[in-house]
Amino acid sequence: MSLDQNAKATFYQYRLLKRSIFPKAFKLSLMVIPVICLVAEIIFWGPLSLFAFIAAAPIALWVQFVICRSVIMIVSRSSRPRWHFSWRLPWFGYIPDQYIGYLTFKKAHLHYAWIGFAVIAILIPWSPPSLIFALFFWHFWLLLPRVYSFAVLLRQRKDGMLKFTDQELSYYIQ
Repeated sequence: MSLDQNAKATFYQYRLLKRSIFPKAFKLSLMVIPVICLVAEIIFWGPLSLFAFIAAAPIALWVQFVICRSVIMIVSRSSRPRWHFSWRLPWFGYIPDQYIGYLTFKKAHLHYAWIGFAVIAILIPWSPPSLIFALFFWHFWLLLPRVYSFAVLLRQRKDGMLKFTDQELSYYIQ
């Protein structure tokens, strides 16, 4: 690389402020809680509620995707948000692919939380109780790692960047 190109290049240097490694107990509980709720739903509403429990998971994922993508496109004014679906715990669902601003992440998931609960509440009069229970469960279950990350970053500055991996959450500042 020539000296001319180095003079025009922009270098971003981030300083790590907080790194939070997800405890194995947290990941284990994320795997066990759906089984417990499925058993409870079958006990309360019968064996046919298994179908409602299974159908509610992709519905909750779709609601998360639509709301998060809409909020991200409005907040970041970008037509190509760099997010993807993660199929690994604890970040199951729609998450950022690379560094993301803490405030953008927070806005997207706070909107997802309240709009998702509102959509499920609207469906109450027309849906069977087992489906409503399953939708509430999956919605809350998808929010658990995000709520955990907000709790970890509670006292940090709000102008930082987040980076997600399968094992940890890292918080950087420029």
